[in-house]
Amino acid sequence: MTTVSNAPKQDLDRRLMAGAIALARRGLGRTAPNPAVGAVLYRPDLGEIVGRGWTQPGGRPHAEPVAIASAGERAKGATLYVTLEPCAHHGRTPPCVEAIIAAGISRVVFGITDPDPRVSQRGLRILENAGIEVVRSALVEEAHDVTIGHVLRVSQRRPFVQVKIAVHGNGQVPTGHDGAPVWATGTESRARGHMMRAEADAILVGRGTARADNPSLDCRLPGFAEQSPLRVVLSGSGALDDELRIFEKRDGQAATLVFVGQHATSDVRAALRERGAEVQVIGDVAGSLWIPAVLDALVERGITRLLVEGGPSMWRAFDRAGMIDEVVMFRGALGEATFDAVAAEQMLARYVSQSQLVLRGRARVGDDDMVTWWRA
Repeated sequence: MTTVSNAPKQDLDRRLMAGAIALARRGLGRTAPNPAVGAVLYRPDLGEIVGRGWTQPGGRPHAEPVAIASAGERAKGATLYVTLEPCAHHGRTPPCVEAIIAAGISRVVFGITDPDPRVSQRGLRILENAGIEVVRSALVEEAHDVTIGHVLRVSQRRPFVQVKIAVHGNGQVPTGHDGAPVWATGTESRARGHMMRAEADAILVGRGTARADNPSLDCRLPGFAEQSPLRVVLSGSGALDDELRIFEKRDGQAATLVFVGQHATSDVRAALRERGAEVQVIGDVAGSLWIPAVLDALVERGITRLLVEGGPSMWRAFDRAGMIDEVVMFRGALGEATFDAVAAEQMLARYVSQSQLVLRGRARVGDDDMVTWWRA
């Protein structure tokens, strides 16, 4: 197994927890409604990582038993680094705390406590009562970020909402023509956008985007097609063209869920179902679908991470509802231009209020800028 250098204990804890967080990300978009969790087992007496694990597709098995199984007998005396408090309740599988105790693990470093009332701090107490040292990681914020969908599902009964915005260098949003998209960004940014799709449980657009761009709303990165998220379309009237790609059936392709308003006729709903869509009626406010009801319905289906692509009208709808947790804006074709935070904020303000958002990071992706804002 991997040998780890003899670093001070606190630095070592941070490095190994960072590894567990990286493993957790492998499960994003594949474990709902369970959280994506990462786990690393380290033997301090050997200076080696002896086991690794992350939550498997469908949410089981959990990360901890996967890591323990990979370590075998070498798990005894090890330190477990895990991004989320180990579960303490019986579900389809036994509690992870039982596996940890049975494996003879001597120390557990965890990222965040589980907000699920069946688990919250109970798992930690069980471990401590078994004589296991329990320590909170220094990387709490990072562990929270990778688990945010689960946290919001349990605490607020809604998924994590990530809005993706792609604009030209001048801040204008491209508009599709005759059902074909127009790109504002380069291939590298579009690949990054597809990775965001792979890490989402569902992807959402409005009727306008479905008609103008005729998107497939799948993940087209090599090897990631099976991680295409559930496709969601908001159409108050239910009017959607027959030839749209969202109705195409492919192997491994996610189904399409269409939310319609109460005024959508029974004939329109039946026509959508005949095209293979699932239809759900949602209440509306002033003629627009009520976003909190949409999110509640998605949580009911086990969705924990929602990627909103859509267009300006959809971004503003989620903004008005106060339901945006993160905005990722790709600004295309900047070339060698210097990043201007003020200009980026001004572009964002055209589409989304910034009253609850703070600038979190910026990266160059090919010739484009990727700027991220996070709910304060």
